[in-house]
Amino acid sequence: MWYILTVLGKIQDYITTSFKELLQFLSSTSFSKSVLKVIAVVTPLAIGIVTGYAEIGVAICFGAFWCNPSDVNGSLKHKVYGILFSAALVMVVSFIGGYVHYSNWLSLLILGVTSFGISLISSYGFRASLISFSGLLALILSFAHTPGQLKIYEYSLLVGLGGLWYLAVSLLWYKINPKGQTEEILYETIASTGKLMKKRGKLIDGHSNRKKLLKSLFLMQSQLTEQHETLREILILSRKNSGRSVYNGKRVLVLVQLIEMLETAGANPVNYTKMDKQFQMYPEFTKLFQNLIFQMAKQLRTIAKIGNKPSKLPKHDKLNARFDEIRTKIEDLIKTKDAKAYEAYIMFQNFLEYQEKQFDKLKRIKWLLSDHDVASEEFIDKEILKRFLISQDYSPRILLRNLSFRSTIFRHSLRMAITLMIGFVLGNLFDFQNPYWILLTIILIMRPNYGLTKTRSKDRTTGTLIGGAIATVIVYLVQDVYVYATLALISFVIALSMLQKNYKASAIYVTLSIVFIYGILQPDVMTVIQYRIIDTLLGAALSYVGFLFLWPSWSFEEIQKDVTKSVEANKVYLAKIADFYIHKGNVPTSYRLARKNAFLETSNLSSAFQRMTQEPHSKQKNLNKIYELVELNHNFLSSLASLSIYIQHHTTTEASERFNGIVSKIDENLSFVLNSLANVAENDNKLNLDEVVLFEEQLPKFESENVNLSNVDNVAVKRKHQEEQLIWEQLRWLYSLSSTMLRLTSSL
Repeated sequence: MWYILTVLGKIQDYITTSFKELLQFLSSTSFSKSVLKVIAVVTPLAIGIVTGYAEIGVAICFGAFWCNPSDVNGSLKHKVYGILFSAALVMVVSFIGGYVHYSNWLSLLILGVTSFGISLISSYGFRASLISFSGLLALILSFAHTPGQLKIYEYSLLVGLGGLWYLAVSLLWYKINPKGQTEEILYETIASTGKLMKKRGKLIDGHSNRKKLLKSLFLMQSQLTEQHETLREILILSRKNSGRSVYNGKRVLVLVQLIEMLETAGANPVNYTKMDKQFQMYPEFTKLFQNLIFQMAKQLRTIAKIGNKPSKLPKHDKLNARFDEIRTKIEDLIKTKDAKAYEAYIMFQNFLEYQEKQFDKLKRIKWLLSDHDVASEEFIDKEILKRFLISQDYSPRILLRNLSFRSTIFRHSLRMAITLMIGFVLGNLFDFQNPYWILLTIILIMRPNYGLTKTRSKDRTTGTLIGGAIATVIVYLVQDVYVYATLALISFVIALSMLQKNYKASAIYVTLSIVFIYGILQPDVMTVIQYRIIDTLLGAALSYVGFLFLWPSWSFEEIQKDVTKSVEANKVYLAKIADFYIHKGNVPTSYRLARKNAFLETSNLSSAFQRMTQEPHSKQKNLNKIYELVELNHNFLSSLASLSIYIQHHTTTEASERFNGIVSKIDENLSFVLNSLANVAENDNKLNLDEVVLFEEQLPKFESENVNLSNVDNVAVKRKHQEEQLIWEQLRWLYSLSSTMLRLTSSL
């Protein structure tokens, strides 16, 4: 009986969770935007059929469909420009594609040259790659549709009009729901911050699988940094020139807190080895600190779940109680008047103060998301905020610079063009029912890096097979065109909404929507399903083989650049921290920019390494050493964050000559690391390595045995010891990390 009740309870929990996830999905902007896209695509087609101008309706429908990829998260300005450029491109491509039906040889030539040129547009970044994809869609579908009554130029103009129609619908939706995108990404970022904090809390336990946790942390930090960038763009570029928006201003301040929470989450008073020793001596503190961090993480996830409902924001009571408990336990350590206990006291106190800063940021977020008014002087000036945006260079020099085999985009464009030409020849040679499906599969799957191409090949194939199987069952049981039409629309909406989050699921629903559309147009649906699967399998195989044999781009060829950028960014951040410690005062904007760049470049390095791990083992050259470099850079940034937070929030003593000397030595080590990565100044590097051990032994450290324990109750004395322990520990750790980096890069 007990077993049955347990099973029933689990089933109930599963149903409840699934229902909540369904409601969350239906209320998401991904779903609402997908409904919008389907309306924008279907409306002109329906009007055209009803009024007897079906061909005009089809042209406008195609234009709207081809322009929708550019409608991604970001500022309204960039979104409008993206859709307009897409409309212009698909109009030109449709005009060119109008001539592909006159000769197979002419079609093959147009396909190769045009697809290469369109793919090169991706040189200008992510949004440009989506515009490029719109152009490729228009080109491939030119092979599937020939205008009958319309002239080629008329058809092309109507396709462009379809793009403008889609833009109008998108702008109308923005006017109806201007905050939807911002709210969804903001709360996703808050939830991601909570998840990252929970992972960081797990790292405190010395018995945890740190290697596995760190790998997942690197990936989470990369995703969180991307979310920060998207939010920055949306919030900063949407602020009105005519004045400050209170809503946007408060959200910008929330973003600032989230960025600082990311920095604070990685901060430790000492390295993990020394922390482990203290936690082993006083194991009760492991659980105390973990529960504290987990509670803060839980509150962040709760905030993300409730959304814009100020009355349901979690209270501070539980966290206040946990802080009081830890403070009491820490104060008990000092009462023993024991040197070892005092050393633990200093470390735990510093670690507690990091968590207090984290709690302050959490309280600030809750306050900003409540109905309280924010004083106008608290808002950040727009011109300062703009300095934190990464602006894309659209100079023609970018395109010229990528006309080389050294360029990943150039090789990808050439690979794409040749693979499409091979697919076209095979499709016509073996007289496939829909040869353009092969080409469509290729442009959907093939990406500039191996990992994503392989994953998409697998997901696309699996999704098509599952979708084909489901469609077969439905077609066998139901023979009603109205049911097919309804299912096609529903499947199309779900496919578009799942595209970015779950590609395999999206492929299932794309297959279903295509099969049901063909089910309306022709009676032999089973043949359509059969050819759909065959074409997808062939397209996926060509994409995968094409990447392997046509000028592949492997991560080991590029990752050195990512390591260099990360080291350079950390070097600049170190210089800004040292300068602030020396001169004190207010935190300058250049300091925050250096911090942002350090986190961004370290995040990019993690992403590059992640791509490398997805490639064949034969191409994972120096994988272990590269991973060690990634880990060293993350640890270096963590140590910098520890220093940064401490000196920003505490009144510190005057910087000594010894401090300046050690910072100078760390900076010198990083310079040698950069030289090693650039393969220059080898002799100097070797000389420096000989001095490392001797210098490290001479570095100052906080020794609790040398402390006069009779006056440690004095607040000023304790504060001085806290500063000594943290500053010297971080400098020793930074020097050790930079030295290890130097040894590692010298051996590569």
